[in-house]
Amino acid sequence: MSSTTYTVKGMTCGHCVSSVKEEVGEVPGVTGVEVDLPTGLVTVQSEGPVDDAALTAAVQEAGYEVVSG
Repeated sequence: MSSTTYTVKGMTCGHCVSSVKEEVGEVPGVTGVEVDLPTGLVTVQSEGPVDDAALTAAVQEAGYEVVSG
């Protein structure tokens, strides 16, 4: 089991959280998604490594932006 945390910019409400969880949850290999709205932290659980580009694309599909390191 692997866990990776990303910072997502632009989320302001519960609907934002739901959109991000739904899109990221559809990325192959992802087994769980936790979103902390106040900090913008998105923690992704997976069975193994997940493609960062796929996760970033999923967040963008939801209408938000991953803040790089």
